[in-house]
Amino acid sequence: MARLRNVFPAIISVCVIGLLCFSSAFAADTPAKIKGLYVTGGCCHDYVKQIAIVTEGLSQRISIDWDVVSDKTGEIFQKKDWAKGYDIVVHNQCHAKIKDKKTIENAVAPHRDKGIPAVFIHCALHTCRDAKESDEWRKLIGVTSRRHEKGGRTIDVKPVAKDNPIIKEIPKAWTINKCELYVIEKQWPKCKPLVTGYGRDTKKDYPVLWTNEYGKAKVFGNSLGHTNETMMTDEYLDSLARGVLWCVGKLEKDGSTPDGYQGTGKKPFSFEGKIDPTKQPTPAK
Repeated sequence: MARLRNVFPAIISVCVIGLLCFSSAFAADTPAKIKGLYVTGGCCHDYVKQIAIVTEGLSQRISIDWDVVSDKTGEIFQKKDWAKGYDIVVHNQCHAKIKDKKTIENAVAPHRDKGIPAVFIHCALHTCRDAKESDEWRKLIGVTSRRHEKGGRTIDVKPVAKDNPIIKEIPKAWTINKCELYVIEKQWPKCKPLVTGYGRDTKKDYPVLWTNEYGKAKVFGNSLGHTNETMMTDEYLDSLARGVLWCVGKLEKDGSTPDGYQGTGKKPFSFEGKIDPTKQPTPAK
């Protein structure tokens, strides 16, 4: 019995060590999910349903967990550490009246100085639009825009960086319905247009998808998305998902998703069949 008592602790130790080794190997082979923060709110768009469109749509395509902040005024930017702990922030908000330099600095610093990547959607370009003493928000996005052309139109867009993996599956002729084309006044130095749209009013092509780098941050920009109808298309969500992967350094050169980062698979959104996904709180003008 004495010998058996001495054997049992040894057996237990071997089992524990084996389990630890297995757990370590399993953890090494299973990448952690991307931790995303989705910031939304403001005027002019259906931000309630777009929470589902963006978070569910991206989770179906890539492995990502979300925290969502619905913020009507930009209050989140009052705190310096508002983005701490996140792998990426997706901005889909509209706060044009933010112009205080301190607030803008708080909004930009986690990206520019800490290297937290960012994605900017549609009216996020016009957040801080009234700011005259600081271009930091615009430098971070990679473009300056203060207005859009007449809304409710069909926009024909085309890839201009055909070898970029983010837009691998964007068709040569992609038509966006009932949309607004944002007028881009300026492209900042590291902005790289990926897809452009033609403006009927101004007779110019403008970036609608692009990448940017500012400070330590990698940025993906998308000026499209006025309606839910646009945002629910595969072209929109597929390119948005690859933009997120590019920002966090996980997009393969051929545009594919690396092992362990695949999403749950495409399926209907949680609100489909319950409410009209194309209805907007304010019409495009």
